[in-house]
This record gives sequence, structure tokens and C-alpha cells, in this order.
Amino acid sequence: MDQEVLLDYLIERFKEESAEQQDLEVPADLAGKRRVLRSLMNIRMPGELAPEVLAVQDEYLQERAREKGIVTLREIPTAAEQGSRLPFADRLSIWQGDITRLAVDAIVNAANAQMLGCFVPMHGCIDNCIHSYAGVQLRLDCDRQMKLLRKAHGSAYEQPTGVPMLTPGYNLPAKYVVHVVGPIVEFFLSEALEEDLAACYRNTLDLCAENGIRSVAFCCISTGVFMFPNKRASEIAVKTVTDWLSAHPDGMDRVIFSVFKDEDKAHYEERFF
Repeated sequence: MDQEVLLDYLIERFKEESAEQQDLEVPADLAGKRRVLRSLMNIRMPGELAPEVLAVQDEYLQERAREKGIVTLREIPTAAEQGSRLPFADRLSIWQGDITRLAVDAIVNAANAQMLGCFVPMHGCIDNCIHSYAGVQLRLDCDRQMKLLRKAHGSAYEQPTGVPMLTPGYNLPAKYVVHVVGPIVEFFLSEALEEDLAACYRNTLDLCAENGIRSVAFCCISTGVFMFPNKRASEIAVKTVTDWLSAHPDGMDRVIFSVFKDEDKAHYEERFF
């Protein structure tokens, strides 16, 4: 079915769910319609979606993934192939772009402590992007897991820093998403915050190994709005991953440092080359 037809259908169904959005005016252009649908998905609370609507959403998002261009592991060179002599360079890569395009076993999401994704319409954070292209099932899955954790630990439970949660990737090319809350730098960078960031990488790799995940793409955890200095974050990320690979020589086939900004790419290349 034509993508714009699917888009129009989904916008109307999501509008119908919300009394506040039923009179929302929808732009006529394709880009505007896409923004409206993403915004409606962003603000939607976790909940089941009618099966027929869910099927259309899945068809639409899977075609969007193909339109954006799915990137396979074979298309991402290893650091060794690019001349790096870093330990385990044959299993490490730097890749710049949209992490939701990667067809790897798992991608890592920089989540918040509520673990339900970003509710700000069209926000530019990776949490928003991943939830938008995975579909509404991802928020619902995270909500189910958080309800179980609150039942065990109390109604005020929030996901601790550095403790990863695993979900399917749903409509993403990646099979799984690992959601992890990184440290927030409020005043100054401390050793405790640095260890918290290292724990994000180390615990994510442990979780992947426990679940048979052989390739993982890390985002730049805690940089951006969490204010962790980008250069120091890259140093901790590379050291923690290489230390983990040294301790688990058969634990992972490929670890990708997925960056979006030129600044982060330069910091990782400084570590690699």
C-alpha cells in the first residue's frame, strides 16, 4: 500500500485515541504529515493498539526503515581494516549516522530513569528517535517491565544508572534495544560519575553476552543533555569495551561506536588511530 495512504490512516487513528488531538490540523505536505505522526506517537501513553492499526503501523515503519537505508554489519569496516592497531581493532568500528538504520543484533538507547522513552514531540534525543522508529510496542514493553520492577521494589522505583534493560527492536532493523540510564553531570565531573559511565558499557556487554547478542552498537551515552564531556566519554567507552573484550575474548563479534556529531567522531578516531 502507498506510504502516504498508510500515513493518513495512522494519523487519523492516533488522533481518535486522544480527545485533545481530535481537532488537530494536519499539513498537506508529506514531511508535515510525518512530523504529525511522530509527534502523536511521542505523546502517546503506553497501551495496546488495535491489531489492525498495529499492522498498518508496522508496515509503514518497516518501509520507512527501507527508505532511510538499512546498514548491515558487512557495510561497516572494522578499525583494523582502516589501519588501527588498537587492541581488538578487528572487532571494533566507528560509524557515523542514524543508529536506527543499523541491522545489528542490538543498539543501545540512552534512556531516562522512567524508561518509557521521550514524550516531547519531535525531540532530537536518541531516546525519542529509537522509540519513534521502533513503534508503540517499544514503550509498552518498557512499561510492562517497569511495572514488574515497581511491584518488586516499590511504586517509586526508577531504573538505576548503569543497569540495562533489554527489549526487542520491533520495527527497527536491529533485533534488540538495550536501554541504559547514563550518569548526569550537574556540577563537575567526578570519579564516581566516570565509573557510572564505565558501568553502562560494561553491564550492557554483560547483558548482551548473557542473551547471545554478538554485535552491538553503542550511542554516545550521557553526552549532550546529560552533560558528560564528549572527549572523556569516548576515552571511558573505548577503554571499558577493550578491557571487557580482554576479559571475554569470545564474548562479542563486533562492537560499534555509533556517533552522530563530527565532534564525537573525531574523539573516537583519536582513540583508534
